[in-house]
This record gives sequence, C-alpha cells and structure tokens, in this order.
Amino acid sequence: MTRKTIWSDLQKLRETAPLVHNITNFVVMNTTANALLAIGASPVMAHAPEEVEAMVGIASSLVINIGTLSRDWIQAMELAMRAAAKKGIPIIFDPVGAGATAYRTETCLNLLRKTAPSVIRGNASEIMALVDSRIQTRGVDSSAAASTAESAAEALCHAYGCVVVVSGETDLVTDGAEKKYVRNGHAMMPKVTGLGCTATALVGAFAAINRDMLAAATHAMAVMGICGEIAAETSAGPASLQVNLIDCFFNLNGEQISRYLR
Repeated sequence: MTRKTIWSDLQKLRETAPLVHNITNFVVMNTTANALLAIGASPVMAHAPEEVEAMVGIASSLVINIGTLSRDWIQAMELAMRAAAKKGIPIIFDPVGAGATAYRTETCLNLLRKTAPSVIRGNASEIMALVDSRIQTRGVDSSAAASTAESAAEALCHAYGCVVVVSGETDLVTDGAEKKYVRNGHAMMPKVTGLGCTATALVGAFAAINRDMLAAATHAMAVMGICGEIAAETSAGPASLQVNLIDCFFNLNGEQISRYLR
C-alpha cells in the first residue's frame, strides 16, 4: 500500500461511480449512503427479497451488514449473496454484533456456509466469535484489540477463501498469507455510531473497482482512517466529527494521503 496506489484507486472510484448495493441496518443507512456518495460511489439500499436479485444484477459490489436482523432480511441476504456470487461481483460481509447472541452468530455462519464472501470486516470480538462461539461480544462494540484476532482472521481466510479486515486502533487486513496493517484513525471515531459499518461500505466501494481484495480492503481502511484524522482536527466532538467526516471523504486528495498515511 502506497500513496500512489490509494490515490489511483480513489481516482478510479470517482471516475466510474460504481453502484454499491447495500443490505444494511436501520441505524446507519443514512450515514452509509452519504459516505458512499461523498467518496464517489453510487449507493443503493434495497432489502426486499422480491427485488434484491435484480438489484445485484445492476450492481458492481454487494455489502451485507447484519446489524438489524429479521427473518425477511436474512432471506434477502441469502438471495443477494447467491446472486452476487453467480454474477461474480465482490461480496463484503459485516458480522455486526456476532457473539452477542446465538441467533446473530448462527445467522452469520449459515450465510457464510451457503455463499462465501470476498471480504469479511468486523471488530476483533466479532471476528473471533465467527470462529469460536464461546466468544462473547458486548453489543456491537469490541472488547478486544485487533491483534488478539489474528489467528481467528487467518482461520476465516482459509475457511472461506476470503480477505478478513479486523478493525481497531491498528487495523489488520489479511488474506491468510499476507498481512497489512493500517495505523490511521482517531480516538474519537468509536464515539460515532456506525463508523465500522461505514468502513465496510467503503471496502465495498473500493472492491468494486479493484478486484485485488487485499489491496482494495487495505486502501479503503486507510482512507477511512486518514479522513477520520483530518475530520477530527476541526471537530468539537462526535456530532461534528460525523458531519466533517463526510466532507473529508468528498475532498480527500493525493497530497493529504501523502501527508497522513502512516
């Protein structure tokens, strides 16, 4: 990962505006859609089982976020993931709150067993819960550092043939053979709800234009962290950070990537 490769992907993203189909939760729909628009993608939020396969047919990537589960939504996720695999577009999977309840963890595992994703992004507790059901998650917040989930991330890579992103103070991105670390970000970011979900959506946007999933996921997480740092410089607290972050996605340029990338 270099400034040049991140900027190249960001330029391609803005030039092509890929359609990113999101089946995501009620809490983050607005923030996620605005983040995707600001970075240069074209978001669509569609979760009716009756239309998700058709929507996948015109999308460049699919983001599955299990944050607010219901029986119909699980059916829609299964249909959409199967259609995306058949079409050959990337599937980005966010196991929000895996480990908090048995229902949530089992839903994730059932979906993953039926259709393997291209990328799984979660916090350390969520990633570990997908490998060991005894791991308990505190709601949607992680109770563990990303570094503690390295072996679990590798196990998921090998089980599903995918890339895994573990979010934390330092993000880990791995395909099971190679590991990348993203050290950008700001301590205020976890105080804004749904920024992990936003990161997943950005991975979906970058995966739509770069089929090297390890590179796409790493670039997306770097952009997320860099923009978080820039936004924090002018934010009085979490509320203004949320707004400023959208502006930073829209205005991010190559010079800023060079200056902030660690």
